[in-house]
Amino acid sequence: MQFKVKSALTVLAAATLLVACGKKEEAAPAAPAAAPAAPAAAVVKIGHVGPTSGAIAHLGKDNENGARMAIEELNAAGVMIDGKKVTLELMAEDDAADPKQGTAVAQKLADAKVAGVVGHLNSGTTIPASKIYSDAGIPQISPSATNPKYTRQGFKTAFRVVADDAQLGGTLGKYAVGTLKGKSIAVIDDRTAYGQGVAEEFTKAVEGAGGKVVAKEFTTDKATDFNSILTTIKGKKPDVVFFGGMDAVAGPMLKQMKSLGIKAKFMGGDGICSTELVKLGGDAIADDQVFCAEAGGVEGEAKAGMDEFKAKFKTKFNVDVQVYAPYVYDSVKIMVAAMVKANSSDPAKYLPVLAATADYKGVTGPISFDEKGDIKGGALTLKTVRAGKLETIAVIR
Repeated sequence: MQFKVKSALTVLAAATLLVACGKKEEAAPAAPAAAPAAPAAAVVKIGHVGPTSGAIAHLGKDNENGARMAIEELNAAGVMIDGKKVTLELMAEDDAADPKQGTAVAQKLADAKVAGVVGHLNSGTTIPASKIYSDAGIPQISPSATNPKYTRQGFKTAFRVVADDAQLGGTLGKYAVGTLKGKSIAVIDDRTAYGQGVAEEFTKAVEGAGGKVVAKEFTTDKATDFNSILTTIKGKKPDVVFFGGMDAVAGPMLKQMKSLGIKAKFMGGDGICSTELVKLGGDAIADDQVFCAEAGGVEGEAKAGMDEFKAKFKTKFNVDVQVYAPYVYDSVKIMVAAMVKANSSDPAKYLPVLAATADYKGVTGPISFDEKGDIKGGALTLKTVRAGKLETIAVIR
């Protein structure tokens, strides 16, 4: 009974206090509604693969930087797909120029459901990886793989923005006989898909032009000692030595040629056509001794755009372009342009638009694809080394 009285008094006191304070039992004013959050931009993942470790990591990093530059520029400008803003995300992977690692990272990108892939750098990694991308329906643009097989497998997802080995090796073979007047020519390759491919095409062109191949030797893409094969070649007294392989091997090979007294002209494809070769070869490279071809090229009005790209690249990364960063840059932008035009980043929807790319104005020149996915009218840039620098001799289409 005492408890009930106390309770009643407590209620009465509370009511009296409310009245004294001038408050009434009414709902508190609602807090102002929060402004609706801006919708998050959809993320579109684009893969890039190149050898960013190992002997040719400088080439792989060069390519990756080209992709990074394109992605950052596109994001800064704002990309709208189907009326919605998207954020592009680069998934950069290292294949170490190894076919097994190349297929492993290709599967990783496929599992991550990337919208497209730019890469790989080497033919030896690009070709096996292309089957994985094809099975997953993911468009792939190689900025540098030149083995013809890549686009001759019938995969609708495979594209290439540079000339292939048939053009590359063929042009160099004709140049060796017709311009350098090579009468006896030695050929070395590194047994990779790229090295063998370009060496075979070079050999065909030499023989077709009436030249004579007096020696065929091979090494590996990791070798450092070439004295045995070079001694054999020296005995054949060649005018020209052609190497199908990369700059990391060609540099030491040139030094050993000098030490053995081999004064032949030295030729190679795009794999040796880099600023790094000049550093690696050092004083073993005489003026007009080394001749190579980059599987691409610009001339005339397009040269201004390439020069501007190289200047921006140097400012951004504090290194010079090695070889194929501009081709990677264009590849990323072509891929995104196809997505924008198709109103979708779904590979199945934008792939036909990508295949129909016609006269895209890139820093590497106009780009259109043929029915195989190869660039139409691919150019080659013939170069030599003079005064410790690569110099352009001519752009050939």
